[in-house]
Amino acid sequence: QVQLGESGGGQVQAGGSLRLSCAASGLIFSNYAMGWFRQAPGKEREFVATISRSAGVRYYADSVKGRFTISRDNAKNTAYLQMNSLKPEDTAVYYCAADRQYAGESYSYVREAYNYWGQGTQVTVSS
Repeated sequence: QVQLGESGGGQVQAGGSLRLSCAASGLIFSNYAMGWFRQAPGKEREFVATISRSAGVRYYADSVKGRFTISRDNAKNTAYLQMNSLKPEDTAVYYCAADRQYAGESYSYVREAYNYWGQGTQVTVSS
């Protein structure tokens, strides 16, 4: 049974930092591109960042580029999202997701491409 578990969310003031973790089990982690998405109240779930299987390629939403960094440790079956210079508009539930890849360093920023999802972790940024 595949499980993805996010942790590291919380409340922080604007300008602060948080590091989210996503621990995966029940799958061969290195076969999956990993992504982070977020959903604010009343809004659709939106793409934040993705990283290819061997971390050779990373792709970010324009809204977080230069502030967030996605990474992964295949030996620990864990993906991370380092969030710096946080803004109130970053407030949302953050979800990690796994996207099965069969070759190369492909990735996707399309929500429907992802096979497995975590339960989410709340991030609240106060002004």
